Amino acid sequence: MRADQIDITPEILLKAYAAGIFPMAEDADDPSLFWVEPRERGIIPLDSFHLGKRLARTIRSDHFEVRVDEDFDAVIAGCAAPGFDRERTWISRRIRELYGELFDTGYCHTVEVYRENRLVGGLYGVRLRSAFFGESMFHTERDASKVALVHLVARLRRGGFTLLDTQFVTPHLAQFGAIEVPRRRYKQMLQAAMEHEANWDSWPRGTIVSGEEVLAALATASVL
Repeated sequence: MRADQIDITPEILLKAYAAGIFPMAEDADDPSLFWVEPRERGIIPLDSFHLGKRLARTIRSDHFEVRVDEDFDAVIAGCAAPGFDRERTWISRRIRELYGELFDTGYCHTVEVYRENRLVGGLYGVRLRSAFFGESMFHTERDASKVALVHLVARLRRGGFTLLDTQFVTPHLAQFGAIEVPRRRYKQMLQAAMEHEANWDSWPRGTIVSGEEVLAALATASVL
């Protein structure tokens, strides 16, 4: 069923995520949405996240400053803009509205990467119980989106999350250990994640987390 055939609301959207489906648009100009439930679902196992040595050095250097949940509009605009690896986007005006409402109610979150106080990368996704559903990421400087992902994983591990859903697996995500799991297995993992609460604010809101803290969290935090 196309999502535009029902009166989709943020509440319906959250129920869809809990059931293992998510909406997309054909392109930025498409006013309608459709539901997606892949046969093979992309995830990054939080207990086997792979961080390369070069990127670890970048994280440790604090070349970038990373913040969370400060500028949703700028992040989703960056994700929707043409990038190095894409000419078109599926992020339509309706998508922006829906996820903006989820952000306002605390269910959608951003990880934002700045250099010299300028947004150069980031990601956004939906949090539900101990699952985080990654939606999109972008970068305008080398490694910025990778840094966002590393900070995200550290926060999720520290906060007791059990599932990081990437929807699909791309070569970019595969380098971090992303894998595909069959729909049935994914539903089992999702159900287990819905049985536990997690803490997005394991680092207090407004805290600037250093690279050393991120690497320490990746090394010591455990997944339930």
